[in-house]
Amino acid sequence: MKLKRPSIPYIFWMVIFTLIPIVLILYSSFTDRNGNFSFESFSKAFGYYDVFLRSLWIAFISTLICLILAYPLGYIMSRQKASVQNTLTMVIMIPMWMNFLLRIYAWVTLLQNDGPIDIMLSFLGIHTTLIGNQGAVILGMVYEYLPFMVLPLYTVMAKIDKGLIEAADDLGSNKYIIFKKIIFPLSVPGIISGITMVFVPSASTFLVAQYLGGVDDIMIGDVIDRIFWSDQNTGSAIALILMVAIFVFLIILNFFGDEEAVAT
Repeated sequence: MKLKRPSIPYIFWMVIFTLIPIVLILYSSFTDRNGNFSFESFSKAFGYYDVFLRSLWIAFISTLICLILAYPLGYIMSRQKASVQNTLTMVIMIPMWMNFLLRIYAWVTLLQNDGPIDIMLSFLGIHTTLIGNQGAVILGMVYEYLPFMVLPLYTVMAKIDKGLIEAADDLGSNKYIIFKKIIFPLSVPGIISGITMVFVPSASTFLVAQYLGGVDDIMIGDVIDRIFWSDQNTGSAIALILMVAIFVFLIILNFFGDEEAVAT
């Protein structure tokens, strides 16, 4: 098949920045420090199975919360006038213009002991530790990735033909039936896209747990960041296992998406 010239730069980009790094990770994963074939890196990597499970659990909870918050917000946005939609989209995107690390620092300031939120809760007689726990990590993840859930849902819902909803209403369908038979099935592509865009980076992210979590809340991305330069082979093996786990998750997710499309 003959390649079109405009596609050539993108192919070079993917080969250099995607394919070659994956090949290097594969090579490092299946070799030792001397370059000999070995599974030693994987035996070390599986020693972090508890961190793997914790990372996937935190990513799952964060994704679920984002979906619960984003779905009604995306629907409300899609039902507004064009000018209001543009304004709301801008409001959601503005925090994304700020550096990722600065946003984490902002939450550290808000949640730290004797911080603004802690002081307000103390006035109400509530004394609790807001930072250094899994709840703070999930809060940080939801804040960081919520826009990635809202925007796909809003985009898909905005394309739903209002005539379908009006026709169902004229035929006597109540709001529940309209949601079940029209809105939800047509919004499934947005749900799948949003889950993908939130779960994948959530499972592999680092720094959030380092700043907002405690010693027992470290995630697999932090482990890779910490050990990669001292033990590149083990770091590559951990990264490869994580990629495979995420790839399997995406296959399952797309399978359910295809089943829903057939059902509708």
